[in-house]
Amino acid sequence: MKVCTDSCLFGAWLADKIQRRIIQPQSLLDIGSGTGLLSLMLAQKSKASINAVEIDENSFQQTKDNFNESKWSKQLHAFHADIKSWIAPVKYDLIISNPPFFENDLKSGNQNKNVAKHHDGLTLTALLVCISKHLNEESFFAVLLPYHRIEFFKKIAALNHFYLVDELLVKQTPQHSFFRGMLLYGTSKQNWSSNELTIKNNEGNYSESFNELLKDYYL
Repeated sequence: MKVCTDSCLFGAWLADKIQRRIIQPQSLLDIGSGTGLLSLMLAQKSKASINAVEIDENSFQQTKDNFNESKWSKQLHAFHADIKSWIAPVKYDLIISNPPFFENDLKSGNQNKNVAKHHDGLTLTALLVCISKHLNEESFFAVLLPYHRIEFFKKIAALNHFYLVDELLVKQTPQHSFFRGMLLYGTSKQNWSSNELTIKNNEGNYSESFNELLKDYYL
């Protein structure tokens, strides 16, 4: 799977919260790691021990290779497993996921892409069950979702007794509608904030907010 701008933004958004000590995880779980991008971004801003679980064999191998070739390899660990049946070695202070986006949508002829992008392998409801199973008592999780799935996710998260801490709604340009949402949840009730970010300005350049988040990652 290609590295997408919204995934980079999601990783940078979370890394910024770690750097500013809004969240301070000692243990971190990445569900559906793909290339290992998110784990690698957060490893640069955190001393947390990071476990990444990936069901697709080729993607797992890419995660593993990228971990091994990075200078943060000692804190990064890749697991080839189905998160629904995986037995974790520890409980986690932070769980992150860029889960399958689509449900009842037209699929491609590539089964690996279907597992990554569609809910055949992991529905949002099943994802919350897995998160509940692996979280510490006072902890957080974060997801990257298509904008049209946000309200549904908020409803099922509330039913599972999770509390929204922060959300970032993302649009491509000022003229576009929102297309992604980044949600940070906690296990205890607290005040929450909602913010917006536009990736590119009217001149077609990356916005100041985007550049500020990605400056440590983009050349």
